[in-house]
Amino acid sequence: MQYISHQDQQLAFEQTDKPKISSNEVLVKVAAIGVNRADCMQRQGKYPAPEGDSPILGLECAGTVCELGSEVDPKWQDKRIFTLCAGGAYSEYVAVDAQQLMELPDNISMAQGAAISEVYLTAFGALFELGKLQSGQTALIHAGASGVGGAAIQMAKSAGAQVVITAGSDEKCEHAKSLGADHVINYKTTDFVEYMKAHNLSANAIVDPVSGRYLNKNAKVAAMDCQIVMLAFLDSRFAEVDFARLLQKRISFHASTLRNRSIAFKRALRDAFVARFYDDIANQKYDFNIYKIMPWQQASEAHAILEGNENSGKVVLLVE
Repeated sequence: MQYISHQDQQLAFEQTDKPKISSNEVLVKVAAIGVNRADCMQRQGKYPAPEGDSPILGLECAGTVCELGSEVDPKWQDKRIFTLCAGGAYSEYVAVDAQQLMELPDNISMAQGAAISEVYLTAFGALFELGKLQSGQTALIHAGASGVGGAAIQMAKSAGAQVVITAGSDEKCEHAKSLGADHVINYKTTDFVEYMKAHNLSANAIVDPVSGRYLNKNAKVAAMDCQIVMLAFLDSRFAEVDFARLLQKRISFHASTLRNRSIAFKRALRDAFVARFYDDIANQKYDFNIYKIMPWQQASEAHAILEGNENSGKVVLLVE
């Protein structure tokens, strides 16, 4: 099969054998690939694959099941699916744990399917599993025009929450508003702490891929018993922390990643997400928030879009 290698930070097509599947896995013929910042970091040598996972890039895809492991329910044969991958999606075929598969409805394209798994499962885990967001509460979502941000906005609104987002341009703020955000803040022109205080807003759950200097600012706008969920540290990996404020408001701070979680964790997360939000996805109640669809021959250009922070929403590669 063909796959995209990442030697010396350069992406190039190479040939290798199809993956051999375990008894609990299926082989998926890949039709579309969701591009993530983690792919860029892995290409740069900053985010190696966990031991046992495929060294090939790619954490999510949509495609068709073409081979079943011995323990897999026969119902999956030839099904259109979307799924997380333990690496390996930048290829014509990828091996996937069958219990993480989600069926792709006929009315949703492969490109749309490839834009769902990583961002929706990440946002779901952050907002609801860790963030404990409830109807009538307020969610603060940083990088609100990102793939995870767009998924978080839409699920939070479905759950009856108020949504405040930050983003780095007026255009990105308008994009987030179109997805349902109630308050949008261009952090380059407006301090989100001042805005939220002026509008009498406090956050019950905060989804934060920025970290660094944002930690103390988040604490200033946090409601009592707020859950702050850190997904990355785009600002800085270090910060001085005002522990008195954290104690005063009984703030809980979570550092969360998805890639290096156990298979059991990912299965449980998938099941909880499907039980609550799959019907909304199948009925296309959400905007799948795709910024650009590109042929996989343009994978380098796709990475450049993410690294330049150009995109509002997901970039998807079509396997052609």
